[in-house]
Amino acid sequence: MGTEIERKFLVTAGNWRDDAISRTNMRQGFLSTEPARTVRVRLTDGAAELTIKGITVDAQRAEYEYSIPPTDAAEMLDGLCQPGLIEKTRYRVPHAGHIWEVDEFQGANTGLIVAEIELEHADEAFALPGWIGEEVTGNPRYYNASLVNQPYSGWE
Repeated sequence: MGTEIERKFLVTAGNWRDDAISRTNMRQGFLSTEPARTVRVRLTDGAAELTIKGITVDAQRAEYEYSIPPTDAAEMLDGLCQPGLIEKTRYRVPHAGHIWEVDEFQGANTGLIVAEIELEHADEAFALPGWIGEEVTGNPRYYNASLVNQPYSGWE
């Protein structure tokens, strides 16, 4: 079984872009947004994946990820996925021996910027960059599967 150990934070400042080593545009949709099992289709710049994730417990969850043909992903996004798509740009930003993934959302989620760090084990130490704000790990409101159904633009 694949396991993802990830911590998620809000981004509070814009200087992280200066250190980004890559930028990828993403379009993703969900075949299932049930909390116990999400099934995501993601199309990036020339690649595509199908990802199945389990429920998050203490920043960990089961995760299975498979490459699929980009044309299949585009067809699923346009015809099979639940209404509402996630559009975002992902930046990879190195800091103190780790790579942070910073997602800047577009569309109905414009204005939301979230940073994630994947860890080898749940109690692994890591340094927080100065542009990191509140931790939102485990807050379902910030899950992409939730943002499809309740976009950031509709939050009070």
